[in-house]
Amino acid sequence: MQKPSLTFSVHPSSGVPIYRQLIDQVEAMIAGGRLVPGDTLPSVRDMASELGINMMTVSKAWAKLEMTGLLERSRGKGMVVAVPRNEGSTIERQAQLKPLTDQAVVRGLQLGLTDSQIQEVFTSSLQEHRHD
Repeated sequence: MQKPSLTFSVHPSSGVPIYRQLIDQVEAMIAGGRLVPGDTLPSVRDMASELGINMMTVSKAWAKLEMTGLLERSRGKGMVVAVPRNEGSTIERQAQLKPLTDQAVVRGLQLGLTDSQIQEVFTSSLQEHRHD
């Protein structure tokens, strides 16, 4: 079921494609627990109308999220948040995560943070996003 607190916004002049902005917002809502498996997203038509954007833009965002496994089509409901699948071994899943952590570590070092300060950021983020 769609949660009434879901608010999407787009910024056409940001330089980030609008479909990418929608993808990023959905990913953040899932990571933050605002969207959980089974929650329904607004229809393509409703989202496009609400944001004043082309329906194909919303359709592209939903399709890309479906390809990544975050969303799935549910007959009669539309796009819903999928149940996460732990595909691959732990080592394979860690390998998928490593490029993202490498980027964060490099950026932290560029900002002049110490190893322990960078680790604090990771620990804090993990605590914020943990669903247990």
